[in-house]
Amino acid sequence: IDHFRGFEAFWEIQGDAPTAENGKWVKAPGREVFNCFVDDLGKPLPVIAEDLGVITEEVVQLRDDFDLPGIRIEQFAFGSDPMKHTFLPESYNENCVAYTGTHDNDTVVGWFTETGGVSSTRSEVEVADERANVLEYFGSDGSEIHLNFIRSLYLSDAGASIVPLQDLLGLGADARMNTPGTEAGNWRWRLTSFDTLQRSLHDLSELTVDTGRGLTWSATKRSALQ
Repeated sequence: IDHFRGFEAFWEIQGDAPTAENGKWVKAPGREVFNCFVDDLGKPLPVIAEDLGVITEEVVQLRDDFDLPGIRIEQFAFGSDPMKHTFLPESYNENCVAYTGTHDNDTVVGWFTETGGVSSTRSEVEVADERANVLEYFGSDGSEIHLNFIRSLYLSDAGASIVPLQDLLGLGADARMNTPGTEAGNWRWRLTSFDTLQRSLHDLSELTVDTGRGLTWSATKRSALQ
């Protein structure tokens, strides 16, 4: 469920407001809604809670009361966010789904090699700092940064790990799926041949076996999400 926090409280604005700047937080009947889901579907619910953004203690409590797995994005672990430590792989727990990045992020390689500045949401200094943090964390030269990310994701305690094909293939920014807030050039990337996947799939298969991926989440929770 995208924007899960809206089930606890949502940002209300006037219908004719030109922007969303002026508004107020309004409590939502999320607990009642999820109780209805449980009555109909039982537990565990077949839901992953996208719990990113402005997350309060009340949002966390709602998520945890219904035993919903949250989301962790590894790319968020190296910047200036005061909560960045929660996105490091060693901070993941079994009841979360971990991603190298989502459709709204750049690819790992694109994110790592970005220069920052006018056309970016990050300054050149921020990019340089994040890159230094990444290299220090992995003890890497960055030449296989996408594999560093994938391996650490698979070795984490996250109940499930999701890797976009672009990251599996080590593709750059030209393979980015979506740039939020823009209207052109999104959702255009395509996998044009499965032949390009063969080597990557072999390596991923070995990593999956080595790390026990696919066996870490309880059978009950896996079946609920299928």
